[in-house]
Parts: sequence; structure tokens; C-alpha cells
Amino acid sequence: MIRAEIWLQDTLGTASGLEELAHRMGYSPSQIRRRFRDVFGLSPGVYRDQLRLAKAARLLVQTPLSVKTISSTCGYRNHSAFTRAFQKYHGKTPRRYRQQRQLDLCIQQQGQASFAYHIDELPPNHAVLTRLYNTPLALDDSREWQQYLKAVPSEIQALDKTVPIAILQDETLGNELPRFDIGVQIDPASAQDLALPPTFRLIQLPRQRHAHLHLNTACQLSEAMRFMSYRSLSGEGEALSGEPPHIIPRAEGWKLRIPLR
Repeated sequence: MIRAEIWLQDTLGTASGLEELAHRMGYSPSQIRRRFRDVFGLSPGVYRDQLRLAKAARLLVQTPLSVKTISSTCGYRNHSAFTRAFQKYHGKTPRRYRQQRQLDLCIQQQGQASFAYHIDELPPNHAVLTRLYNTPLALDDSREWQQYLKAVPSEIQALDKTVPIAILQDETLGNELPRFDIGVQIDPASAQDLALPPTFRLIQLPRQRHAHLHLNTACQLSEAMRFMSYRSLSGEGEALSGEPPHIIPRAEGWKLRIPLR
């Protein structure tokens, strides 16, 4: 059912239904519903709604996109339905949520240290990833990181120019399973005809501009994201895209890579 959860996340902005998911996984829709509920404690439809609303909240906080654009981006074709669903889940209308979070960010930034960063456009790339749960703080332990990377197939680890990478996903949802994807970044040529175990997937990393920040510890992640989100919303800095950030281990500390619009 982890494959089902990832599929739901990767198709948030599409009209793909449960029947297509069942067909892809070789189950009947009723089997998908039952097994998914056993693992995550809620139905696939409710889970996707929570993913969409969590993404909408992230876009409201990190980007200057209009509420109407965010509604469409998150798979809602009816703006009023989006507003009702968002208010029911988050307790505020989208506009009020953005205003409150912008005020919170402004208050939090007072007296807080700033982060130096530089901007660079990265070429298209690929990453081979597996999903982990309930382990976000373990990124600060290099031994734990290496333990996770041992799961990456040896033939992939042996490729040239592989770079360890973690992609941090949405905040905790109703299933109480904080998630991040961990694996290695590989060049497009190496991505051809790869045979992956069922727990891994290959994703494309498009050509995109990023803000690059150095972190002494992974525990600085939240502070750094607040700093960059505030600069994005206030217009003082680059506008973020709202896509999940990447963490890459360095000889000393970590590189935080935040996608920009």
C-alpha cells in the first residue's frame, strides 16, 4: 500500500481515480480501499483530500500564487468547494490562513538569525528514492543516513556521479506518518533501463532554479524554511515554488536546496 500512497501523492493535480489505481496495482477497487484503510487508517479518497489540502497550505505560506491558482493546482475544479474543504480541514479560509501565517512568519523572524544563500539553476536530473516514515530527526546522524542508503541497490550505488539526497514531503497528516524520500541523485543517462525493487521509484528532477543554503545541522531545517518563506511572501526575496525541499549531506553539515518559481 506504500505504492498506492505514493501514487496518490504524485497525481494530486489530476483526475485519476481509484479504478486507475486499482488497475495499476492489480487489485480491485474494494481491495484497495480495504487494504489502504488497514495501513493508513483512512480511505484513499480521504487521504488524497488531506494531501491536497496540505499542499494547498504549503503553497499559501511559501508562494505568492493566488488562491484560485492554488485551488486549481491542487486538483480542485471548483473554487468554492476548495474554500469549504480548506476551512473544514484547517479551521480558516485560505485567505485568512495565508494572512495569519504571514503574520506568524513576520513575528518569528524578528530577532532571528538570517541565512546566507545563493541561487543556481540545476540541469534536469533523476533520483532513485525509497520512502521512510517516523524518522525525520535521524537525518542528523550520518550513520543513520548511511544505514538508509544501504537499501539502495548495489548496481545503482556503483553508478558514476551518484549523490545522496533526501526529499522532504508534506508535514504530518491524519495518518501520523511523517514522510521523507531518501536515495541517490543520478544523471539522466544512468536512469535508462534501471530495474528497481518494488520499494523504490525513479523520479525526474526538472531543470529548475534553487536557493542553496548551508545548514550546520538538519535541525536548522524549520528555521531556514521559515526564513525563506517569509522572504518569499514579503517580496524581499525569491519566490518559492512550494515544491518539497531537498537535503544533501556535505563533508560538514548539510545543503538545503529549495525549489524556486
